[in-house]
Amino acid sequence: MMRTSNFSLSRYPSPDPDRPLLPHPPLPATDAPATHLSPLSPILLFLIHLGPPPAASLAASTASAAAAPTKLNQTVVVKSSMDSFSRGSDNVIGSYPVSVQELLVIDDLLSALVGIDGRYISIKRVRGRADHVICQIDPSMDLALQELTQRIFPLCQNYVLINYFVESKSHFKSGLVNHAFAAALRALLLDYQAMVAQLEHQFRLGRLSVQALWFFCQPMMGSFNALSIVVEKASSNNFCGATTLNLLQSQAKAMAGDNAVRSLLEKMTQRASSAYLAILERWVYEGVIDDPYGEFFIAENKLLQKESLTQDYDAKYWVQRYSLKDGIPSFLVSVAGIILTTGKYLNVMRECGHNVQVPLSDNSKLMSFESNHHYLECIKTAYDFASSELLNLITHKYDLVGKLRALKRYLLLDQGDYLVHFMDISRDELAKRPDEISVEKLQSLLDLALRSTAAASDPCHEELTCCMERVPLLKRLTTLTDLDSTESVEDNKPSLDPDIQSELLNITGVETFCLGYKVPWPLSLIIPRKALTKYQLIFRLLFHCKHVNRQLCMAWQVHQGFRAINILGKPILRSSILCRSMLKFINSLLHYLTFEVLEPNWHSMHDRLQTAKSVDEVIQFHDYFLKKCLKECLLLLPKVFKKIEKLKLICLQYAAAIQLLVPSIYSIDATADVATTSIGPGRSKHRRLRYQNQQLKSAAENKLICDSIMRFEKEFNEELQSLAPILSSSSQAEPYLTHLAQCILGLGSDI
Repeated sequence: MMRTSNFSLSRYPSPDPDRPLLPHPPLPATDAPATHLSPLSPILLFLIHLGPPPAASLAASTASAAAAPTKLNQTVVVKSSMDSFSRGSDNVIGSYPVSVQELLVIDDLLSALVGIDGRYISIKRVRGRADHVICQIDPSMDLALQELTQRIFPLCQNYVLINYFVESKSHFKSGLVNHAFAAALRALLLDYQAMVAQLEHQFRLGRLSVQALWFFCQPMMGSFNALSIVVEKASSNNFCGATTLNLLQSQAKAMAGDNAVRSLLEKMTQRASSAYLAILERWVYEGVIDDPYGEFFIAENKLLQKESLTQDYDAKYWVQRYSLKDGIPSFLVSVAGIILTTGKYLNVMRECGHNVQVPLSDNSKLMSFESNHHYLECIKTAYDFASSELLNLITHKYDLVGKLRALKRYLLLDQGDYLVHFMDISRDELAKRPDEISVEKLQSLLDLALRSTAAASDPCHEELTCCMERVPLLKRLTTLTDLDSTESVEDNKPSLDPDIQSELLNITGVETFCLGYKVPWPLSLIIPRKALTKYQLIFRLLFHCKHVNRQLCMAWQVHQGFRAINILGKPILRSSILCRSMLKFINSLLHYLTFEVLEPNWHSMHDRLQTAKSVDEVIQFHDYFLKKCLKECLLLLPKVFKKIEKLKLICLQYAAAIQLLVPSIYSIDATADVATTSIGPGRSKHRRLRYQNQQLKSAAENKLICDSIMRFEKEFNEELQSLAPILSSSSQAEPYLTHLAQCILGLGSDI
């Protein structure tokens, strides 16, 4: 549609002084003399042949002449000529003289500069590419005018592209950053349109030529070209959020040689980032993600709840509840991790009911990012505040160290009196198969043991619970693939020893019993289900070692019964020495686990916790403690641990075989009582002792017992000797094995 010649300045509002103005040379004053209109004199001759202008134009001209008869005569003539050309626009532009063509071209160029088709200049969009336009001109135009006109065409095309971007990205779905960028561009276009209005006003006064128009447009070419590159890339790639900001920043850096263009792009980046910084400010100061369009570089997974920390072994709440996305603004890449952690800390405190907000001041507002990096100081200040507040909340209000001491006391057997009592009163129940055991009965027995010992004064004992695993410890270790074993997966899952396989088929509650602990929020961040499982693995190892020690002590009591009546034949003597060796082995193992591994590592972790500056450091120190304990307790060394398990199995089998002599002793007592009922009381005691000695002597010389003792002695010594070179070779890579190797090798030399 053809633009009307009567131009109104109301279509181009005056520029806002707060908006960035386009650089352009000053326009000539309105009352300057029109000295450059002399070349247009042939137009006056041409207008004589066209006849007088319309009455309305004459009236307007007469009124204008009355106001300024000497200054605006030529202006009236030019305006009347444009009205005449609007009626006769069917002619090609080449049919007019060059001076008339210049007037027509200027009029069309002023229209094209604001994206409107003219009489002889048209703006067309490329089919299939809404963000690409071309300008076409009547080929009959004078070649010199065509050359000058085509120089201005890029500015017209860039305006159309920028205006299209402003209209398209102002929609609801485009995002806050694009909205802010489009608003900044719209303000810039208003300034540009005001400048075009001033140019057209000069043209109406007859003071604008094509050369002058090119002169005034030339300073804006670089700015609009740079902006058009940005909007074209943003539109074609559907950029939003951080990608738009990164595009603006990269384009500003690319224009480092042009200060005016670079300054304009930096200003656009500041305006576009204002909405993004508002989202960032709420996150680092309140821990809230106010991101309706998903532009922020931190993603929230609302499906992950804090309750999963105590229920799911693979819970990823702390890592995946809030996580970094790919699109991060380049000016925030260096502090993205700090920003993420700051909001996470504030979220934890809010979910604890501890409403806290980073103290704000005029200098802490994240309104923009300047070269002085003040925004980085604000982010660091917010991080320090959130970190210290959460750390104080966990360590003081929720008594983190007290809970860790409770785990050490009960699951790492730092206080063992309750366990001795529990093992005594739950012996019959734990001797059953796991599926036959009543967990409720075990829980009541555990509560009884806790209330009957020194643990009764500790309020943390109420958080202890009983649980039964379905598989023994060795098999459980093969199912936990994330324990960072020092050996390969193939070495971690070899075929088990036949004796161990048969033992797995006949497991009892002793092999599967475990203690649990109720960890409240927010301490579950430090002690999640995975960390508690590692505590339980260590507890099961210690508990089973205690059980082996108790069984060997009972076997030792049997040997003491033989010693009391001076029956120490060769088999019984060898059995006594073997039992002593097994007791030294299991006691040395327990000593190594408790005093060489758990105790020093605990004190090391405790000292580190005193210097922790954030919750993440606390988590790191605690995880390192558990990992080191698991490794030094041999749980991450499958080859060594299987040897230890085989030795413990031999000890249990030996203790069970030795205790088979006890029923025969009881049967001797019963037979002696029956035999002495028919004998006088004076001689009954002497006869009973003589009868017991005969039975014990026969039991000591029993061939089956002798063979069993010899077999156990051979198996134990062979396994012990095969363990020594494994520990010796592994101690170079794992120095902590040196302590255990010294104990084991010392034991072997005594045998």
